[in-house]
Amino acid sequence: MKLFTALATSTLLAAPAFAQEMNGDAANGESEFARQCVSCHVIADESGEVIAGRNGRIGPNLHGVVGRAPGAVEDFRYSDAIVAYGELAPEEDLTGTAPTGEQFETVVWGPENTMAYLQDPTAFLREALDDRRARSKMAYKVRDEQVAADLYAYLATFSPDFEMGDEMAEGDAAMGDMDEMDHSMDDMTGETETETAN
Repeated sequence: MKLFTALATSTLLAAPAFAQEMNGDAANGESEFARQCVSCHVIADESGEVIAGRNGRIGPNLHGVVGRAPGAVEDFRYSDAIVAYGELAPEEDLTGTAPTGEQFETVVWGPENTMAYLQDPTAFLREALDDRRARSKMAYKVRDEQVAADLYAYLATFSPDFEMGDEMAEGDAAMGDMDEMDHSMDDMTGETETETAN
């Protein structure tokens, strides 16, 4: 029993921290975007029509951000760190959160790296680039992981053509398997945990 628990625990710890399955609520993401993001960001389509926001121009236009390389909006002055992150190959992202697959030559914004970035932009870039001096121009932090997932779900509605790579899809399937294993472990160890807590 102890051997099984140790093996299962080591397998769970090997998974990326941001690989947790989060279901985002796009409707709540829209509300949160209006509350937290519009002072800096706008969502405007190719014709320039503003879909969401109040013409905020401190940050880049977020239309089509999901599936786009970081630092890729023309005529926007990004930090050197975000540009460097967008030039990495997916496997070079030291956070392990960038979508991977044959169709991705460079890092693009996907669910895991977007959510991680939203929660602490500078810390994320420092880890991704292994550079203590890397900084994001975005100082704002989304404090709640579920809100970050909701914002991602909302932004993804403006990138309908984005598809994650095969490896990412396999990773999601593996996380589902690990969730099942975790529930099985809870069932098997529930009594032991109760005894330990007392």
